[in-house]
Amino acid sequence: MKQLTKAEEQVMQILWDLKEGVVKQVVEGFTENKPAYTTVATVLNVLDKKGFVSHRKIGNTNLFSPAVSKQEYTKVQFSSLLKNYFNGSFPKMATFFAKENNLGINELEELLKLTENELDKENND
Repeated sequence: MKQLTKAEEQVMQILWDLKEGVVKQVVEGFTENKPAYTTVATVLNVLDKKGFVSHRKIGNTNLFSPAVSKQEYTKVQFSSLLKNYFNGSFPKMATFFAKENNLGINELEELLKLTENELDKENND
């Protein structure tokens, strides 16, 4: 799976929240610096060609929906980050983020508990 450009990722974030939408709805999803309608339409068409979104015609309008889930994209990008920057070592990555965010022991313990809870939940599903 290819990595999205910043503009493509912004559009995908909005489309993931909308579940499906027309260009105008995506434009309205931008909170600051709303891009031009034509810019968003172009980005959606590029995303369609890349396989990240699909569309169906409703009259003269295209209704776009994500073809790749946010979870699926996040998993691929996170795996790439882990592999390319931390030699595949989750402990190295966790240590990096703990140092960068100046996490204390209580926050690290909370992180560990949350992780254990998520793993338990996945194993019980």
